[in-house]
Amino acid sequence: MPTALITGASRGLGRALAERLAADGWTLIMDARDAATLTAAAAALATSTIVRAIPGDVADEVHRVALAKAAADLGGVDALVHNASLLGPSPLPALVDYPLDDVRRVYEANVFAPLRLTQLLAPHLRGGAAVIAITSDAAVDAYEGWGGYGSSKAALEQVFNVLGAERPDLRVHRVDPGDMRTQMQADAFPGEDISDRPLPDVSVPGIVALLTGDQPSGRYAARDVPLEPRADAGDVAEPGSAEART
Repeated sequence: MPTALITGASRGLGRALAERLAADGWTLIMDARDAATLTAAAAALATSTIVRAIPGDVADEVHRVALAKAAADLGGVDALVHNASLLGPSPLPALVDYPLDDVRRVYEANVFAPLRLTQLLAPHLRGGAAVIAITSDAAVDAYEGWGGYGSSKAALEQVFNVLGAERPDLRVHRVDPGDMRTQMQADAFPGEDISDRPLPDVSVPGIVALLTGDQPSGRYAARDVPLEPRADAGDVAEPGSAEART
């Protein structure tokens, strides 16, 4: 049974991906800052697969070590998905007004934590394992107010771009899931109606295709990844475009 470690797995894209992998028989290690929400999510999935739920903040070294220990206890992992992210202040401030302490916290969560967790997990990544860093088009396009989050995702992308070059034995993917109806989107646009955005489920099939396929390391839009028909579900609907911010 393949094993995946997913950060930020209590809600949104992380939970949607965990639900799909659980249905496909993956063993899961899940983390999130909110212990109660994570526990509830893990309990729902534990009826169909083995789940290790470890609440905590990926920016905390003690928590990262606990995640690495869980991976070691399970004999290693086949997939490491860096999904947990920190948006920063809401409403989103302009860069000239952005408190540097907030910038540091965003980079701690979005850049340093994924890098350090990958370092700790490196001995426990099974042969041909997939490492996925969830990014955003805010990493490559300029949007007012997105300087903190967007620049952190740009740094995240280059970190894992280089990792892919250094570790050809791994499949290292930077994945833009596209615009989604999530709590982060609600926080980014306070007071606005985001009901027109698709649920995270629409981005999951493309991520699963990257986890289970043989695509080379690189940057992908989740909804543009070619899909293979599932043996238990027939043909999968064509994905949409991945143009907007995550």
